[in-house]
Amino acid sequence: MITKKTKYAIKALIALAGSKDNKPMLIAEIANQENLPKRFLESILLDLKRAKVLNSKMGAGGGYFLMQNSDEIKVLEIIRILDGPIALYPCVSINFYQRCEECKDELTCSIRKMMQKVRDASIDILGNTSIADLLKKEVEMENENNE
Repeated sequence: MITKKTKYAIKALIALAGSKDNKPMLIAEIANQENLPKRFLESILLDLKRAKVLNSKMGAGGGYFLMQNSDEIKVLEIIRILDGPIALYPCVSINFYQRCEECKDELTCSIRKMMQKVRDASIDILGNTSIADLLKKEVEMENENNE
């Protein structure tokens, strides 16, 4: 399960990806457009700036903007930046591995094998889904609803 922080980050990135010519957007614009809490969004955007996903510009015409093309920003990257591990169990995590205390033998643990499959499927889906893909899907769904 992803946290609200990550969900809000993804929604903000979709809004920024939809900005014409990567024009900077103010926090208030993003918050209003995506119905997100402004104070929480400030913290999230700062985290994404520190991770070099976003940058900001001060002054007139300023705000936040994407540092990469939206098709290069993968959902997997955003989850790892804000939430950490993708795996549901630490014993199958690639980057945050921890041995389960109650497990006698990891090599014969059927639960671990199943959770490795879940992890691999999640990494495949999230690693192959970009912010541009999500924006495109939202536009398609809006068009379908307006027909």
